[in-house]
Parts: sequence; C-alpha cells; structure tokens
Amino acid sequence: MSGKGRGLGIAAVVVGLVGLLSGLGGLGYARYAFGGSVVSSESMTPTYGPGDRVVFERIDGSQVRRGDVVVFSAPDRYGFEDLVMERVIGVGGDRVTCCTGEGADTRVSVNGEPLQEPYLKNPEASRGFTMSSYDVRVPEGRLFMMGDHRANARDSRAFLDDHGGTLPDSAIRGRVIDDYTMPALLGTAMMLGVLLVPVGIGLGIAAMVVRRKARAMLPPPPPWAVQV
Repeated sequence: MSGKGRGLGIAAVVVGLVGLLSGLGGLGYARYAFGGSVVSSESMTPTYGPGDRVVFERIDGSQVRRGDVVVFSAPDRYGFEDLVMERVIGVGGDRVTCCTGEGADTRVSVNGEPLQEPYLKNPEASRGFTMSSYDVRVPEGRLFMMGDHRANARDSRAFLDDHGGTLPDSAIRGRVIDDYTMPALLGTAMMLGVLLVPVGIGLGIAAMVVRRKARAMLPPPPPWAVQV
C-alpha cells in the first residue's frame, strides 16, 4: 500500500508540474509573441472590415517586408494611441511613385515596377484615385504605407510633407497573420495546463488517502518493542 501511495504522489508531482509549465508557459509565450486587435475603420476593406478581430505577431520593424499588413502606433500623426492598420508599400531605399498608366491601368509603382494589387477595394476606382501625384524615396529605417481602400484611407499619402509620408519602423507593433496554427497550439497548451493541474491535485489527495489507510492498517507494535 505504501508503494501505491508513493507512486500516486510521484504522479501527482509530475502531472501538476507538466500542467503548470504548459499553462503558464503557453500563456507567457502567447502574451510575448502575439497580440490581438479589433478593426475600427474601413481603410483596409475588403481585406479586413470594421469589427473584424485580427491576430498579429509582435515583430521588430526591421523584419517588415513589402506587402505585409501591419499594426502600428503613431499618436503624433493621428492624435490617438490606438493601433492603426495599413499595408506596407515601400521599405527603406525604395522609390514609390504615383502613378503610371491611365484609367483602369493606373498603378502605384515601386522601384519602377507597377504593383499588382488584387486586394484593393474596387480596384479600378482605387487605382485611379490619388490625393496627389507623388514620388517618394523611402529613407532607411522608415516605411511607406497605404490602406487597401485607397479612396477611404488616411495613410502616407496624406502626410507627404512629413518625411514623404513615411513612418519610422520603430512605430511597428506587429504583423497581422492569417495562419493561426501557432496561436492554436499555444491555446491547446494552456487548456492542457488547465486540465492537468486539477488532475495533479486529485492524485495528490489520493496519495494522502492511501498513505493514511496504510498507516491505519499497520498492527500495533509488540510490548517488548516498547522502550521505557
């Protein structure tokens, strides 16, 4: 019986520790590596619309690439601390110009290459829409960004007199992701922790019960074993 109690005790410790590590580790990594936000405007429609919940991976601004949808903070520009979502059009060293072509064939160009942008809201209208023509050489460490709904986005084009509308990559808070495999795995680890910790506690209680029963079943010591 004592051996069974000892085995239950060991199992309780192992299961409890695995549960704590899975739950707290998953939670800690999720908070460190990912964030979430709710879209509040139409500037990124149809890709993301008002009320959509998005998940973003926390990355350094230097890891951003052209075409990435990012969230950033620019209170000096927008007057609020909330995150803003836009698409990266140009990175440091790129030359962004508008526009080449005419009518439905109008394109924003990067380094002389017209962009193919199937994600735009009403592509024909958006490609032809511009607040003004521009020719921006993106400084190193800065980004030129625009919304997918070009006719309804207050993006880099609205701030051309401020570093050509670009923002420092230090403003980036994360890159929006559509693959939720890693967040799902972290969620599973946290749920596993939630389940295993009570199991470990239950095993610990069972071990204590078994040990108490084992002690109660031991015969009393013989009289001659008692020392005065």
